[in-house]
Amino acid sequence: MDAVAVVALLVVMAAAVIVIGRPLWPGAEAAVHDRDALRRADLEAARLAKYREIRDAELDRDTGKLSDEDWRAIDRRLRSEAVEILHRLDELEGAASSATPSG
Repeated sequence: MDAVAVVALLVVMAAAVIVIGRPLWPGAEAAVHDRDALRRADLEAARLAKYREIRDAELDRDTGKLSDEDWRAIDRRLRSEAVEILHRLDELEGAASSATPSG
């Protein structure tokens, strides 16, 4: 084996050890928790923003800025997006509860 092949093999082996062993390093669990907390905060902000959009569309309909037909199309889309956000929040909560030891 030439020197380049040996170095390449060592680099690949080191990368494999790092990738496989990383979850076992101290602080890995805290990093996952922090990532999930940030994702949860982002989804909560998106949920609140979507609710605000729904209320704004209703106000636009009530004040005559949107026809009932236009409002229905917008409302359907916004509510569908809100449901998707809620599903993602539920998935995140489910993943967090299944990761917590029960016993």
